[in-house]
Amino acid sequence: MELGERLKQSRTNKGFSQTNVADHLNISRQSISKWENGNSLPDLANLVKLSNYYEVSIDELLKENKQLKNKIEANELEIEDKSQKLNFIRGISQNDEGLVLLGLSFLSFLISPLGLLISPILMIRNKKTNTLYRLIYIACICCIAYNLFIGYGILSDIFGWGTTTVEYLG
Repeated sequence: MELGERLKQSRTNKGFSQTNVADHLNISRQSISKWENGNSLPDLANLVKLSNYYEVSIDELLKENKQLKNKIEANELEIEDKSQKLNFIRGISQNDEGLVLLGLSFLSFLISPLGLLISPILMIRNKKTNTLYRLIYIACICCIAYNLFIGYGILSDIFGWGTTTVEYLG
């Protein structure tokens, strides 16, 4: 709330008219009107006289209402949150990197050993606001399974796991 609004509210709370206040301060009624409309500000001497006449502290006249300010900030945060949700519903998310992440997950199929490192990073990077959110998770899980299978095949060839030798006895 601005100073002018607080001055007007204090005056109306006391039941004074602008003319009463102007007569008390020995100034014109137009000056009171300008202060309350925010077109000009009272000087310090008049501000002290106003606080005495309205029986409020100068702090109450000058300081903003903390509760009202906190409520306004909470409403602004709520509006921002709801607008982001609305944009998500409409598919207008500005930070949509779903297609890029999906492409990287399919690319990690081709790079077998690195796919085990790339896929978890892509899963962490994936957000619910991405348009291909679930498909990216499915592709990354399939990539990890595929890379584990290929890795097991490579290691079994290197170490000779699962090979049997047959000797000819005859």
